[in-house]
Amino acid sequence: MMDLAFLSDRLAALIDLGGPVIAILLVLSMLVVAVVLWKLWQFWALGVGRHKAIDRAMSALDAGNRMGAEDALAASRNHLAPIVGAALAEGIEAKPRLTAMAEARLAEVARGFRLLDSIAQVAPLLGLFGTVLGMIDAFRALQAAGDAVDPSVLAGGIWVALLTTAAGLGVAMPTSLALTFFESRAARERARIDLALESLFHPMRAVPISMQHAHAPARGSAYAHGA
Repeated sequence: MMDLAFLSDRLAALIDLGGPVIAILLVLSMLVVAVVLWKLWQFWALGVGRHKAIDRAMSALDAGNRMGAEDALAASRNHLAPIVGAALAEGIEAKPRLTAMAEARLAEVARGFRLLDSIAQVAPLLGLFGTVLGMIDAFRALQAAGDAVDPSVLAGGIWVALLTTAAGLGVAMPTSLALTFFESRAARERARIDLALESLFHPMRAVPISMQHAHAPARGSAYAHGA
């Protein structure tokens, strides 16, 4: 209880120093923490980044083991595995619907990204806005003091004004790093489902050995002698 009281007192003192801009930045920082925790839980629940079972399924398909591919997909905890399984069962006729389903799941993964991006961009501007307001107050007090100017009072007003800029950057930088991390994971999910669907709908066909010999130049031909 004493720790909470001490923390609340420090926050109140910080708000008193920085004004309403600091209060807004504190609210934004709490919002960022909530969104980051929610996205971490969501990525864990959806199995984002867990592609081993899908890779095993694709390897089994390449080897002609359809049953093994179905078993691997059934055991996968990744949210994209059911789409790959449906593509395996329904074939290329279902490609538009399955592609739309994949886009919907990827959009769910990307939820909250716009909010984090907006906070990362707005927080430094809010801090700068608070600094400008603080500097205006400081120079207005300097003008009102006239000849009895106390440099320490002016310096105190300036560092208090700069406090909001530091707070804005302190909110923006970790938010930007968190957003970059989440976006990279989402991009890998998109690349994985695109590769899996294209591999199922448009598999590579090996060139028969007889055709390879048919296209190979004969030993006695002009190409063989470098003509």
